[in-house]
Amino acid sequence: MGATALIGLDWGTSALRAYRIDRDGAIRERRRADLGILHIVDGAFEEALVATIGDWLAEAPDVPMLAAGMITSRQGWLETPYLPCPAGIDALAAALVPGRLRSGRTILFVRGLSIRGADGVPDVMRGEETQIAGALAGGDAPRLLLLPGTHAKWVRCEGERITAFATMMTGELYGLLRRHSILGRLMEGDAQDAAAFARGVGHGASEDPAAGGLLHRLFGTRSLGLFGEIPPPGLASYLSGLLIGSELREGGLMYGAGEPVGLIGETALVERYRTALGLLGRACRILPPDLAACGLFALARRAGILGGG
Repeated sequence: MGATALIGLDWGTSALRAYRIDRDGAIRERRRADLGILHIVDGAFEEALVATIGDWLAEAPDVPMLAAGMITSRQGWLETPYLPCPAGIDALAAALVPGRLRSGRTILFVRGLSIRGADGVPDVMRGEETQIAGALAGGDAPRLLLLPGTHAKWVRCEGERITAFATMMTGELYGLLRRHSILGRLMEGDAQDAAAFARGVGHGASEDPAAGGLLHRLFGTRSLGLFGEIPPPGLASYLSGLLIGSELREGGLMYGAGEPVGLIGETALVERYRTALGLLGRACRILPPDLAACGLFALARRAGILGGG
């Protein structure tokens, strides 16, 4: 553990990801546990942390520890106030919120970000800001970033600052419609159907007003199945494409349809978005993995708290 300069925690809703990072920003070791905040009972966050990396804590008692993600939400370990946009790496580093373990050891929490849209409605993120910090610290990320997921984030950046963002509930809506609506009744299996997905992307991204909006287009998932135009194993792919295509159309309206997009996230989902963007002729670039760890390191370095000699 002598090379360790930082213990980084990416602690989300479903999982805890821990990183042992050296002074050069290299990940020396990583661990993952199914101990996201929704799996923690009676506020036993410290017990979950010790169960996952107790040996790291014992072997490096003086190494700083930095945590980001939903761990700072209302359902998490310590709720932290949102930092208003625009905000960048330096602002996030200056706004770290300290907590303390029962052993007396300090843990620093990264604040999420907030913004108000043109309609005056607030929007928020927790965890994505750290991934974005990791991308921006590299110096060559596109100015428009897209983080697919349960709640996809479209993010506008300038230099090292996040200047605007918007959340799209694409992943959550897909899950609800697939499992709890009549649209899912005809679906079979989880195999990917490229043709059905492409058809859905095209329908979702269409700007033809005669085709109606998303609420109308969604029902086509059922009617195409009823008429046998898409077989049951392809209907889930069609629905996925329809929602992603609609998201890409909305994102283009908000942030411009021609600008290259940087994709950040889980490999399979990012690849699906890359395919959808390609079908629409939109340039994109998949950014490297482990950006949460990179972001935690960048924040620790800017805050001047890295350990080690």
